[in-house]
Amino acid sequence: MGSAREIMTRDPQCVRTDQTAADAARMMAEQGVGALPICGPDNKIKGVITDRDLVIKVVAEGRDAGTFPAGDLNQAEAVTIGADDSPDEIMATMSEHGVKRLPVIDGDRLVGMIAISDVARSLPHPRTGELVDALSV
Repeated sequence: MGSAREIMTRDPQCVRTDQTAADAARMMAEQGVGALPICGPDNKIKGVITDRDLVIKVVAEGRDAGTFPAGDLNQAEAVTIGADDSPDEIMATMSEHGVKRLPVIDGDRLVGMIAISDVARSLPHPRTGELVDALSV
């Protein structure tokens, strides 16, 4: 693997900050994914919402997913990876931030998503173990 661009899932759909948590859940179910980038009105990435976020921060808190804004699940700063970043940079970013999925950007434009499973499939066996170990702490 030479770069994130080579293994990412291309052209991911964003859940918009003004859509609801229920909208995000429906989108995840339709696409068969466990995470979606959150994009603002400016089309810039604001964060990532995961299926776990929906359960822990919405359902378990007794919030109404049909009215709870997806944008309220933004992170303070979105963790991203560049489309031309190397496997080492991808692993370091995932490990440093304790995340299993990263939006891939080219400049300031969202071009893909990369998941730990994408990285694991693309690395030689010993390196895969290092990544899984680092994220399992």
